[in-house]
Amino acid sequence: MKLFVVICCSITVVILISAITVILWYRKIMKRQLQHILDSINNAIDGDYIEEKFDEGINSAIDEKLNKFLTISLESKNKTIEEKNAVKSLISDISHQTKTPLSNILLYSQMLQEREDVNHEITNMAEQIQYQADKLSFLINELVQSSYLETDMISIHMKEEQIDKMIRLACQQVEMGALDKGICINYHDCGLSCEFDLKWMLEAISNILDNAIKYSPRDSHIDINVIPYEMFIRIDVKDNGMGIAEEEQGLIFKRFYRSPKVSQIKGLGIGLYLAREIISRQRGFIKVDSSLKNGSTFSIFLCC
Repeated sequence: MKLFVVICCSITVVILISAITVILWYRKIMKRQLQHILDSINNAIDGDYIEEKFDEGINSAIDEKLNKFLTISLESKNKTIEEKNAVKSLISDISHQTKTPLSNILLYSQMLQEREDVNHEITNMAEQIQYQADKLSFLINELVQSSYLETDMISIHMKEEQIDKMIRLACQQVEMGALDKGICINYHDCGLSCEFDLKWMLEAISNILDNAIKYSPRDSHIDINVIPYEMFIRIDVKDNGMGIAEEEQGLIFKRFYRSPKVSQIKGLGIGLYLAREIISRQRGFIKVDSSLKNGSTFSIFLCC
């Protein structure tokens, strides 16, 4: 009887050891297989995936299906990149090719309006031409700004730049809009420099200044101040406009958001969203301090 018990125990132990061995062996195979699948996915994500050949077997069948899926995904990704590049090129061409003709139309229509030897009817026609050209220029500009986000065209290349240069260039870009409303932009050189992408920071500051001009009354002024700190530089753009309600201050940086109070002023709600995206991609941030009827101050913080 004792012998029988010993034999049963021994058989049980052998079975348990065999089961554990099989389980460990199977887990090792599965771990190797899963690691191979994980490596394939990582290679596909990095764009280094190479199609492989497989033997017969269930694991190879899984690998083969995964291979087909990743190959299709990689082809789709490459096609999307090509389409984005094509859209970038097209939008760049549209912007470039329309800028000069529109500028000429606006210039000649203004010259016609200023001439004293033309009758009232021609002057009215010139005003309509200028109005429609302004509208077209606005729509093209909004299309280009929107495309920056849709096609991920914001490619940042930071280097040491002069703050004064960037702000003065931004002021030049919005000069015509300020002159039309009799708005004076005040700025005194600070002599400071910082690391940023001049092209894109110029776009961000111009958008903020353009907003300040749009929502400020005629014959007012906009003040730009640069304040240095130990770890960053702060640029304040202060206007004397209608101000922003507290409950809307967290919304104005959202894409396409426009307050119902300014629905009569042209705009698509892209400018501040784009400005925030540009600044945040350069390790900076933007905030607003405002109250109704007391104007707004937009503060841009850039790391030194």
